[in-house]
Amino acid sequence: MGADYSSETGATTAPAPGGDLTVLGLETSCDETAASVVRLTPDGVATVLSSVVHSQIDDHAAFGGVVPEIAARSHVEMIDGVVRRAMADAGLGYGELDGVAATAGPGLVGGVMVGLGFGKAVALARGLPLVAVNHLEGHAVSARLGAQVDYPFLLLLVSGGHCQLLEVRGIGDMSRLGTTIDDAAGEAFDKIAKAMGLGYPGGPALERMAEDGDGSRFDLPRALLGRKDCDFSFSGLKTAASRLAPTCETDQDRADLADAVQNAIARQLSERSDRAMADYADKHDHRLFVVAGGVAANKTVRRVLEATAAKRGFDFLAPPMAYCTDNAAMIALAGAERLQLGLVSDIDAPARPRWPLDEARALADPVHPTGRKGAKA
Repeated sequence: MGADYSSETGATTAPAPGGDLTVLGLETSCDETAASVVRLTPDGVATVLSSVVHSQIDDHAAFGGVVPEIAARSHVEMIDGVVRRAMADAGLGYGELDGVAATAGPGLVGGVMVGLGFGKAVALARGLPLVAVNHLEGHAVSARLGAQVDYPFLLLLVSGGHCQLLEVRGIGDMSRLGTTIDDAAGEAFDKIAKAMGLGYPGGPALERMAEDGDGSRFDLPRALLGRKDCDFSFSGLKTAASRLAPTCETDQDRADLADAVQNAIARQLSERSDRAMADYADKHDHRLFVVAGGVAANKTVRRVLEATAAKRGFDFLAPPMAYCTDNAAMIALAGAERLQLGLVSDIDAPARPRWPLDEARALADPVHPTGRKGAKA
């Protein structure tokens, strides 16, 4: 439809409402159809009234990864029922909502269109404000679902498709400090697990296998050691581990390789985060390090990053496990925070396959080529 993927998604400013805000959130960016109702008080306390997630793992398992067309069709089939259940669990009717928030990108655009379209329909039918939410912004605020978290903070956003370090000063106010120049950490987990024959989803399967492993057997490459920035690279690790996978003849061999991979990923995340913490500490007295995204559910990664934060004198926080992977509660919260500031979206807000959090940096200093769909990260 000729949507402009290089500009802000139809954001306008409206009078900021007062009092508590109750928002329906919708998330369909990948392979989970999710809906949630979140209530946000004026002083920033968030309460999750309901959170429903329908996983498509069984739909994609036979293919070893997410098939976009299958994902989009499943979203179409499931979203109405998922939203009905979320509203019923919250004990609310549509007339008790103050707004609707829906993921507008980045993600598999067919799926994004389903949730965003449903959100637009609810907003039009009920006369509610629409908030088109950046999926990554949802992850950025997800730690606020489990604790009272004040801005600013240093964020490591680490998921299947993204790996970034960001300074988060508030909703819609984030600066990129580092990003992956190739693969994301979660992508490395999943693709290495697939090479090892561990099935889908690969990351959790690799973590379980690593529990019985001794990773010291394998010497895996360390990326970007000569660079002084905060960028990441996991492609070399992915290639090396994938080549070693066929040589593993026993379950113990595979467990040892899984442990080596997990430790290598955690080590690189720790090294880059340590560098970002050193820079961040020079500028801020409030020292909080937040880790969010699906990979934040990995216990080894959490443990290593928590130790790194303690060494630098940073408090450490990660979302509750239920809100690390894709969910709609984080989208509802991001939408409520935007609505609290009077930031709403036009009804023609487009679905965006690419949508960097720090779009100015992504355009001025691109790590990946900017294409027709916009800057990637």
